[in-house]
Amino acid sequence: MLKNKVNFKKLLNSKWTSVSPTNKEKHFLVIQVDYNEKGEISSCFIEAILSKHIISLDWRELKDPKIWLNGWL
Repeated sequence: MLKNKVNFKKLLNSKWTSVSPTNKEKHFLVIQVDYNEKGEISSCFIEAILSKHIISLDWRELKDPKIWLNGWL
């Protein structure tokens, strides 16, 4: 199965669509990406466009097309 491509340099402000929306939260925007001393992503936060609900997320989940699709669809 193909995985979503996640560009580390462009992750901040990238747009994502939830494959299984809950509470009508379908479209999300990456609003914060934190890095550790090694330059690796340590945390990632996304915000639901409709409700402004913020979720902490393991950025690796964005690679799974069963959970997330790149862009707003």
